[in-house]
Amino acid sequence: MTAGAILLALAVVGYTLPPPFDPPPLPADPVFQTLPAQPAAEIRPVSATGQISVENVAVDVGDTVLGATIRAPLTPGRHPALIFVQGAGPGVRGEFTTQAEWLARAGIVTLVYDKRTVRYDFRHRDFGLLADDALRVLARLRLRADVDPARIGLWGVSEGSWVVPIAAAKNPDVGFTVLVSAPNVSPMRQVTWALGEQLDRLHAPGGVRDLLARAMSAVQMDFLRYDGLPALRRIRRPVLALYGTRDPSIPFVESSKALTDALAAGGNTDYTIRYLQGADHGMRLHGGPFAPGYLQTLANWVKGLPGTARPTVRIAGATPVQRYEASEVPTAPWYAGGTVLGLTICLAAVGYVVGPVAEMVVRLRGRRLPGETGARVWPPIRRRLHRMAWTGAGLLVSVVAFITLLVLFSVNQAGAWPAVLAGWLVIRVLAVLMLLQEVTAVAAVVSGLREGWRPGRAQRVAVAGVLGGTGLLLIAGAYYSLFTVPW
Repeated sequence: MTAGAILLALAVVGYTLPPPFDPPPLPADPVFQTLPAQPAAEIRPVSATGQISVENVAVDVGDTVLGATIRAPLTPGRHPALIFVQGAGPGVRGEFTTQAEWLARAGIVTLVYDKRTVRYDFRHRDFGLLADDALRVLARLRLRADVDPARIGLWGVSEGSWVVPIAAAKNPDVGFTVLVSAPNVSPMRQVTWALGEQLDRLHAPGGVRDLLARAMSAVQMDFLRYDGLPALRRIRRPVLALYGTRDPSIPFVESSKALTDALAAGGNTDYTIRYLQGADHGMRLHGGPFAPGYLQTLANWVKGLPGTARPTVRIAGATPVQRYEASEVPTAPWYAGGTVLGLTICLAAVGYVVGPVAEMVVRLRGRRLPGETGARVWPPIRRRLHRMAWTGAGLLVSVVAFITLLVLFSVNQAGAWPAVLAGWLVIRVLAVLMLLQEVTAVAAVVSGLREGWRPGRAQRVAVAGVLGGTGLLLIAGAYYSLFTVPW
């Protein structure tokens, strides 16, 4: 009965504490319900059989040197040029070899380079720094005699589409920009939307959504709240934006609307937005070959500049369908922020190890634990405390592994619903088991004290540490919806 009452109280905590998160359906926009077909001239066949040269160079960007590969047509004269700016992750230049070579054979100078590893990692991402790298690479490419300086542009995918507008707004040498799968919302909204779509596909329980939303609200990374619209408003050169109708990683309808609104606010009417049927986040079909029309659209648009900068139809292609808004996850309250969460886990960990350490110190000093000889009470209590410590550690590991698994599923568009349900079941069972262990351990301690047990200092430390650490984890678990009902 006591465990049931506490379970009910913890469930109420999970229901009542902020931040609530329930993205509403996206209202239908007539503009995106019946898009005109993409003009035939944009997807006409392109001959990509020309001879090219391949040159590996090193570009000094100030605090590091980036390796790059330039592919250039061997036909005489100046050619348009395109620099590939990577998305999130390591960003090695080999990712773009196929399309860079194809475009070069079609008559466009291409440059791919390795993303910096200095001052860039999972937690720290300075989009302005990455934009400066792109501009230094561009300056290097402009020195070539076979490059038309008026038609040299930047191509950015995903995270790179936050980088490219900064560079284009900074430097007029960027003659055009190509944005592929550009979120145009904050990274937090984009990631949250993508995870929501993936959870729908995997039929995840509602508690899993609450867990992820509250976990993300506690993450303190400045770049997650980045607003890319000011940079988009300052772009004065032509923009080509390409989206896939099967891209589960970005809210493509809202992204398009954000792009058009930002360009209109800046007075830029030279933009082209195209939706490609069946294309995923990387403009491929299910991660395989490129979507039909992608490379042709890109090549025809770049080679046709400046004539293609202002199309007769600005938004065209396959009809996109976005069901829910990309909502911003509210910032966690102070008691659930990353600092407090880290402190809670540290205190629980200290509580779990302080008891055994205290016992070891007493034994090393050659003393006996008070009441240990012939004691009836302490050994079973100690076994309970050991099991509680293992359960708490197992719960922490399970939650971290589960969140990591869901993120990997979302990034790779993989996974199956049985894996999600099984992982969630393990977490819920461990949470309830930890609650039962806490209640029964407290009952055992109280019973022992009533029987006349007088714990020594090490025993008191062990009991207080494990019971206190488990209590902290129970409260944290309640906030993260581990005790909510229904499932």
